[in-house]
Amino acid sequence: MVDSEYVNGVVIQRKLICRGTWTPILALAALVTWISACPAPGAEGDELLKRALDGLRMGNSEEAMVLASEATQKQPTNAQAWFVRGVLFERKREHTNAIANFDRAARLDPKSAIVFQHRGAEHFRAGNFKESIADFDRFIELMPSQAPHHWQRGISCYYAGKFDEGRKQFESHQTVNRNDVENAVWHFLCTTRAGGIERARASLIPIEGDTRVPMKEIHALFAGRGSAEDVLAAAKKAGGDDPMFYAHLYLGLYYEATGDKAKTREHIFKAAREFKADHYMGDVARVHARVLEEVK
Repeated sequence: MVDSEYVNGVVIQRKLICRGTWTPILALAALVTWISACPAPGAEGDELLKRALDGLRMGNSEEAMVLASEATQKQPTNAQAWFVRGVLFERKREHTNAIANFDRAARLDPKSAIVFQHRGAEHFRAGNFKESIADFDRFIELMPSQAPHHWQRGISCYYAGKFDEGRKQFESHQTVNRNDVENAVWHFLCTTRAGGIERARASLIPIEGDTRVPMKEIHALFAGRGSAEDVLAAAKKAGGDDPMFYAHLYLGLYYEATGDKAKTREHIFKAAREFKADHYMGDVARVHARVLEEVK
């Protein structure tokens, strides 16, 4: 899920979610600076882009795509137009097309942090993990105050096999997000890959304030005090897609950490295929399922 605002003609992704609480990731001031620095488009291109943004905001993606495409033709040097077109392809889950449009926006304005954030996320969804990290690093270079907030970078590090780097990213994130079981789990997963499960259990970050179901049970499982049955029972009792999605995602990751390949596949595939998870952690499940399919 993305929390967006329509400000000065640009869709601004200010916050990203994967934990039930909003995590600040983009500074509005930096985006306003980008808007101000962009060459002013002609009247026709400007109007097309505004209408495309209205369509994007209202969920009229097909119309918005037509308008954004016309805007890029009228103003091929307008980074914002290519960015908006990229966001529309992102919404359609057309990762290659989204990346191509973000490429154009990045070439036209290499100091636009939001472009690198979106392109990094799309590279992750496409399975380009090293490219994802590179874009997130560029985003952080442009907005260094956001470095500890960037849990997405840590996840990309895990899938790229950069486990020590991922561990450090999640330790940094803990300083700005202290009540997040998911952060503790990803730190555990990176630590397991880098130094073994006993070391990971010994350094498991304690979490007390995450009230989402079934996060308490997930944390207990990774700590060696709980069970998969506890996780599933809590999720079933809560009802709804999200508790069951997170239960299966983290059971799959737990079994991967403990070396049970069959149960890893069972739970990751359920998380990826059986629940509506239209947010970044849903993307993580779908990416993980694709990775498992490729190594079958």
